[in-house]
Amino acid sequence: MAKNTICLWYDKDAEAAARFYAKTFPDSAVGAVHHAPGDYPDGKKGDVLTVEFTVAGVPCIGLNGGPAFKHNEAFSFQIATDNQEETDRYWNAIVGNGGQESQCGWCKDKWGVSWQITPRVLMEALAVGGKEAKRAFDAMMDMKKIDVAAIEAARRG
Repeated sequence: MAKNTICLWYDKDAEAAARFYAKTFPDSAVGAVHHAPGDYPDGKKGDVLTVEFTVAGVPCIGLNGGPAFKHNEAFSFQIATDNQEETDRYWNAIVGNGGQESQCGWCKDKWGVSWQITPRVLMEALAVGGKEAKRAFDAMMDMKKIDVAAIEAARRG
């Protein structure tokens, strides 16, 4: 187990979520699946209690803790993409699997976990600063999924 691991609380679908992430993102995998040794408030002995997994190289544990806590935008995974094809692939996988679109490259998966699918060209434009950053930022503000060509055009003015 890694020294620092992100723990994500799920109602009851931690294993399904981990398997989805592992098939969707490179450098992702499902590790150990641990079953409850006894009954607990929102489950019973033998239920999947925790799942060790990696998302794009980040170690995580999914905890099937029941419905008490919900995911929100205060936590998100940010996935840097190299082009529109990669942006589309991740966006469509998340949204097309019961997720929902939001604004400015954000979406949620069907378990409520927030994702930022962020083309590198956008981050590069913002890092430049000045008028170029402002044009890219203004273009982004009108988008749901980020349009790489539109960001590139905004950078050029």
